[in-house]
Amino acid sequence: MPKLGVEPIRKAALINAAITMVGRTGSLDVTVAQIAREAGMSSALAHHYFGSKDRIFLAAMRQILTQYRDAVRDALASVETPQERLQAIVTASFALPNFDRNTIAAWLNFYALALVDPEAARLLRVYRKRLRSNLLVALLPLVPDRASDVAETLGALIDGVYIRAALSEKQDAGAAVRIVQDFLREILS
Repeated sequence: MPKLGVEPIRKAALINAAITMVGRTGSLDVTVAQIAREAGMSSALAHHYFGSKDRIFLAAMRQILTQYRDAVRDALASVETPQERLQAIVTASFALPNFDRNTIAAWLNFYALALVDPEAARLLRVYRKRLRSNLLVALLPLVPDRASDVAETLGALIDGVYIRAALSEKQDAGAAVRIVQDFLREILS
């Protein structure tokens, strides 16, 4: 009989191993056996908990999305103005662990998986709607006539900076924040 409480620990280890392996290889071209080995367990156990590599990866993306949601929520807790709200969202988007090599590689592969996997597509829609909603709350008082368009562009810019970071050798969170801040300064002036 399994020990109580071991399953969540093992699942978390597999999820973290999947993120690490995708970051190391830069693609979803990893096996369940490689993920399990990275987590220090058998591939049979990984299959038992998740069933497939794609299910492990989707669980990893749920974890990444939860971390991102929590980071944004925490950043927004102390803001008072719409400008501070925008700054908090941008800063959280490019803060660790949301903007490290492995997470960035996972995002790039997540975008590609969303083209062919309905569950990945659903998760991506949830992320985009949440980001858009957060941005609109800040933008409506600042640019009421253009808030929707600016939110779409800003969301695309944030995603684009992630893609650019995934394709470069160096991930510079400070530069990423500056790119988005420069856009916001231009739009809000």
